[in-house]
Amino acid sequence: MAKTWVLETHTKGTGANIVPLDSEAETPAPQREREREPVFVHPPTNPKPPKPPEPRAPRRFRVVDVITREVLADDASAKDALAALRDAASVTDVAVSSWSAKHGRYRLLTHGEQKALWDMRHVTAPAAAPGGGRAPASRRP
Repeated sequence: MAKTWVLETHTKGTGANIVPLDSEAETPAPQREREREPVFVHPPTNPKPPKPPEPRAPRRFRVVDVITREVLADDASAKDALAALRDAASVTDVAVSSWSAKHGRYRLLTHGEQKALWDMRHVTAPAAAPGGGRAPASRRP
């Protein structure tokens, strides 16, 4: 009759031994690994509902002509910043910054962010756009 072998993992050291199943069953209980009972922890009760986040202030922009360093729009809304971008010849001719209240200064937008604003400079406001208040499909970001 064939013996069934098991891997004995409770040995100390760097390895484990393969022993017959019969000798594994004969080892005393303290030497065998016992299965631990699961521990249940109740989640903490939170009597107060979390506060809703405060509404974010509208973004403020600064648009500067790179060549002349002339400020085209300062502390401007997004609509005014887009109007200032309409007069520029190229996206690389202007530097657009956004006000960061967290840091208390203007942060220069990445090229991708500036390009997104540049692409929207000729899009009209949704209320004035033809076709049910939406911009044409070719102009959607």
